Amino acid sequence: MLILTRKKGQSIIINNNVEIIISAIDGDQVKIGINAPLDVNVLRKEVYEAVQQNNKEAISPKPSLEDLNKLKSPQK
Repeated sequence: MLILTRKKGQSIIINNNVEIIISAIDGDQVKIGINAPLDVNVLRKEVYEAVQQNNKEAISPKPSLEDLNKLKSPQK
């Protein structure tokens, strides 16, 4: 892991086409701006992890028709 010190208004460049800019520092919060090509996905880590979990659940084995019929409520 690379750890850098930056001040408000300073930035770093990643892979020649992604710029991370420190736009504000307020107590323990740092606001950053990200300039990246449209084909580069930029997500907060918690959103990325939720998407990954949803993808795993989507490919998990589906219940059979028989299993679904067992869940069906009895008709009156």
